[in-house]
Amino acid sequence: MTKFRLKLTALFVLLIGFSVLAAGLLMGNSYQKNHQDALRDHMIRELHVLNAAAPWPESKDEAEQGAYFQEQAKRFKEIAGMRVTYIRLDGKVLGDSDHEPETMDNHLTRKEVRQAMNEGTGSSVRLSDTLKERMMYVAITVGGANGGPKEGIIRLSMSLGDIERSLNNMWLALIFGLCMLFVVAGIVSYRVALSVTRPLERMTSAAKRMANMDYAIRVPESGRDEMSELARALNAMAGSLQGQVDEIRRNGVRLQDVLDNMTSGVVMVAHDGRITLYNRQAELLLGGSVKERVGRSFSEIRQHYELVGIIREGLESHSPIHEELTVYYPEERLLEIHLVPMTMSGEEESGLLLVLQDVSAIRRLERMRSEFVANVSHELKTPVAAVKGFAETLLAGAVNDPETARSFLTIIQDESDRLNRLIGDILELSKIESRRSPLQFSPIDLPMFLGRMKELLSADAARKSITLDVQSEEGLFLEADEDRLGQIVMNLLQNGINYTPEGGKVKVLAEIVVDEDTEEELVRITVSDTGIGIPKKDIPRIFERFYRVDKARSRSSGGTGLGLSIVKHLTELHHGTIRIESTVGVGSRFILELPLIQP
Repeated sequence: MTKFRLKLTALFVLLIGFSVLAAGLLMGNSYQKNHQDALRDHMIRELHVLNAAAPWPESKDEAEQGAYFQEQAKRFKEIAGMRVTYIRLDGKVLGDSDHEPETMDNHLTRKEVRQAMNEGTGSSVRLSDTLKERMMYVAITVGGANGGPKEGIIRLSMSLGDIERSLNNMWLALIFGLCMLFVVAGIVSYRVALSVTRPLERMTSAAKRMANMDYAIRVPESGRDEMSELARALNAMAGSLQGQVDEIRRNGVRLQDVLDNMTSGVVMVAHDGRITLYNRQAELLLGGSVKERVGRSFSEIRQHYELVGIIREGLESHSPIHEELTVYYPEERLLEIHLVPMTMSGEEESGLLLVLQDVSAIRRLERMRSEFVANVSHELKTPVAAVKGFAETLLAGAVNDPETARSFLTIIQDESDRLNRLIGDILELSKIESRRSPLQFSPIDLPMFLGRMKELLSADAARKSITLDVQSEEGLFLEADEDRLGQIVMNLLQNGINYTPEGGKVKVLAEIVVDEDTEEELVRITVSDTGIGIPKKDIPRIFERFYRVDKARSRSSGGTGLGLSIVKHLTELHHGTIRIESTVGVGSRFILELPLIQP
């Protein structure tokens, strides 16, 4: 734009300069011509005055005429300061104010002389051979004293040096004025060009910024000329584009937020195999980042050979595919894959859309539900079968034997109690898991609470000569649901008593600890025993429903296999944690940590 401005300025200056120069030349030539015309007219008048003052003599004697003309020429030279020449009709010079006639050439060929002989008056401007400067020559033909025929020519000449000096001064003034005019014209033209090009520069700059997706730029639009109208149109276009781009960006952000927060992984593959979309859940399920995957071929996902094969099959067949696939990177997961052919925007050939859903938890829950039903069926079948068998035996005649009948009825009663406890635990676990019985939190005096738990279980411990030791910091209060906390502690104590041999020890310790990460105060209740212990391989599954380390011993102790599962769920409802430390043959420690104050 700067080059354009300079070119426009130069064009203005040249136009003005040429116009002024042409006007100056015309004026100079006109001045010179008018000056010369005025001088010629003046000299003609002078010649007529001269002829009137000194008419052509009638004497034919050449010597007398020569003396007469020479005297008159010199006298007029002194009076008027102009050169006077008397010429005979044959061109011979008879008298001259500046030179001796004998030394002068024949003047018949002179332009002014020939013109005067033909027209009566003649003039010319030329370089004088005698004086070596430009002269104006004016000649007239003259006759005798009584107006007879023409007898000679009087020529008057005058130097044009003064006129030329005046013209030179004029030209100098004209050149100086022209230079000044050029300067002024340059400044004015630059200002004019600037006023024209500056809006264009702004609009060009704005257009470039719009081309770079910057639609917030605006061009000043004050005025009512065409440039202002163009600026207003450009601003209106920028505003419209800005609104549309903002809407597109908002839609893009919303779409990206939806994709990033989807629980399903979404991958788009173009027809040439390049990955064009890879959302955050896909990063979690398949590994790799958006930067590593987008723009590169799907075949570079070397950690998932089977998935690459499915994508390749989809690109070749252009048909939907639904499969479940186990992946082992970045961790083992079962993925449900929906592959759908789709045409990408701006492409003729169809690519693929992959939707990946992690169904590991769903399948695990289905497996757990299936196992739970099987376990419940098995656990219910055992006491029911026992009750049915002994009842049939009694009906077959054993009822007549009092001792046998009493023994069988005692077994039926025990199995009925066991069946009742099992059904009760199942219902309790169902209520806890479904959150149908919300917890009622209240402050609990922990030393007094643990004392009541000891009294309730002291009879069971005494039957096996087990020492039941309860220790708690004085004045320790805990915010919890008292009934549910009682279930937790009761299950842990019963579990310790059941799996501790006779003469053993079960200890409960309650204390305040501080979480190292959150610096939150926690109440830690540790239930330890000197029982048979738990093998290390069984510890991760100890809180599963119906899981037993020693199945025969569990049934003989009357356990249902749901106690620790209930403990785990109730602990989580209290926003707490529970863990196990155990050594086979030495004993176990259940460490329960609950918030001092519920969040």
